[in-house]
Amino acid sequence: MGKSLEEVNESVATQGKASTFRRILAFFGPAYLISVGYMDPGNWATDLAGGSQFGYALIWVLLMSNVMALLLQSLSARLGIVTQRDLAQASRETYSPFVNYILYFLAEIAIAACDLAEVLGMAIGLNLLFNISLLDGVLITVLDTFLLLFLINKGIRKMEAFIIALVAIVGFSFVFEMFFAQPELGKVVTGLIPTLPNENALYIAIGIIGATVMPHNLYLHSSLVQTRKFDRSKKGIKQALKYNLIDSTIALNLAFFVNAAILILAAATFYKNGLFEVAEIQDAHQLLEPLLGTKWAPILFAVALIAAGQSSTITGTLAGQIIMEGYLSLRIQPWVRRIITRLLAIVPAVVTILYFGEDITGKLLILSQVILSLQLGFAIIPLIHFVSDTSKMKGFHISKTTQVAAWLIASIIVTLNGKLVFDEIKNWLQITNHPTLIWTTVVPLAIGFLFLLLYIVFKPFFVKAKHNIHNHSPHNLKLKLRALNTYSAKNIAIAVDFSKADELAINSAFELGGLEAKYTLIHVVETVGAMMYGRNTDDHETTIDEKLLLEYKTLLVDKGYQIETQLGFGRPGKVLPKIVNENSFDILVMGTHGHSGIKDLLFGTTVDKLRHKISVPLFIIKNK
Repeated sequence: MGKSLEEVNESVATQGKASTFRRILAFFGPAYLISVGYMDPGNWATDLAGGSQFGYALIWVLLMSNVMALLLQSLSARLGIVTQRDLAQASRETYSPFVNYILYFLAEIAIAACDLAEVLGMAIGLNLLFNISLLDGVLITVLDTFLLLFLINKGIRKMEAFIIALVAIVGFSFVFEMFFAQPELGKVVTGLIPTLPNENALYIAIGIIGATVMPHNLYLHSSLVQTRKFDRSKKGIKQALKYNLIDSTIALNLAFFVNAAILILAAATFYKNGLFEVAEIQDAHQLLEPLLGTKWAPILFAVALIAAGQSSTITGTLAGQIIMEGYLSLRIQPWVRRIITRLLAIVPAVVTILYFGEDITGKLLILSQVILSLQLGFAIIPLIHFVSDTSKMKGFHISKTTQVAAWLIASIIVTLNGKLVFDEIKNWLQITNHPTLIWTTVVPLAIGFLFLLLYIVFKPFFVKAKHNIHNHSPHNLKLKLRALNTYSAKNIAIAVDFSKADELAINSAFELGGLEAKYTLIHVVETVGAMMYGRNTDDHETTIDEKLLLEYKTLLVDKGYQIETQLGFGRPGKVLPKIVNENSFDILVMGTHGHSGIKDLLFGTTVDKLRHKISVPLFIIKNK
């Protein structure tokens, strides 16, 4: 399993700082990238709908969501800091392939829903500020992919600075909006008392929860904290947990301020004036100037919307990369992954705008947030299990009190979602002319997801963690050895990756060297822990690879060959040349996977990088 966000993993040093303040500052950043997901355009839609329909009554939902978010994000950060795995990687190591494929599918749906909201928000902002059509605005958002690629190549700190600047624009815009709106402070305080005026309020409340506590942020945070390089001692890990909690608290409270400001703005302008159906961002923009009496109100609103959409689309795309690589261990070129993520959002947005028209975008934004909320349980429950596991967390598992609080939050979210699904299915059965279709498709699917949720909840209580580890690697140790020819090389290196290519490579090497030559099997480990800590890592994939390499050695020694083994850690294109050049090998033999052209674009190529860097001949055996 590869390293999470390998371009920037462990790229920020936190040690050797002159003062405690500078050390704390070095840890600050990941939570601000997380916070933008809590103020993205999807939040705007649900907050506007809540404020215009119910006034200040749903502010308590925002506050509750913020408290939930702070606890859950701290658990996500803890998982990444302690285990050096993101949530997707931890799930892949824990669950069976079948369960992981379903979890991956659900996570991708959440990413698509999230990115859909961000694409629509950006397009709406461009439309409001520059009068660009929504369809053109959606297509322009493709350029975000290249901006992200540019920023991440400049380093994570520069990306964090860019995001923080965008967050500051959003924050300052709403400071001025509050000044223009002059909300009733007494009613704002009253809104902190939990109430649900009607069933429509429940739908909006669940949308607010989905827009606030976002599943992709849980995957993202567990990865971003790994960009910090710190002392891996017990004291160092405790310090990292403490500083990341401070980072999360500040960043998420800023996000709460923005969300509350949007809802309060809607309550103080639309609800107050009897405009209860303002859920569309475009309508809100048009009404701000006449209601507040200043042309700056709609301009600041549009600027803040563009800043929110731009910042959140960057983090959403990063989360898509983390989820694909973590669940599938599928490493494709980062720019390809980001294009795919963006297209998954752009295509439904374009189809919706073309088919239903631009007026449907507000409802589509709210629906995207409800979809996010429905997926939350499948991200939260595994996270709670992981950070409660004493063996996985190596003494940094959460306390019983925190476990109770986390399970309470998960129960609230799952219960609300369950009610929403039940009510929606019931409503569909009442209004449809084809109830059989609902009974044969939607109902079985809902029941299936319910059983999956119950499986994820209860399985860890009955299966001990040490027996609950799955190896998903395509390892195959059944090597068929061919007859020997004469030898000429004395010291032969063989690159192996535990695939079918190994058999061809090893046999070809034996034909060169025979029984008298010395062979060194080289395997490069690409896990998160391996990349950062080399032989000191104890992650699952490194342990498995080490074991397999020794099994290769045992098998071949029994056949009479002189075999040594060597593990490398990092990208094969960089590590293999270093190992080969530091040893007195006569030749390097390696197999290929037989892909070229478009597959090289997707997966990259080690051979091209390798052959120009080594000082000995390279014998490439093509896999037929």
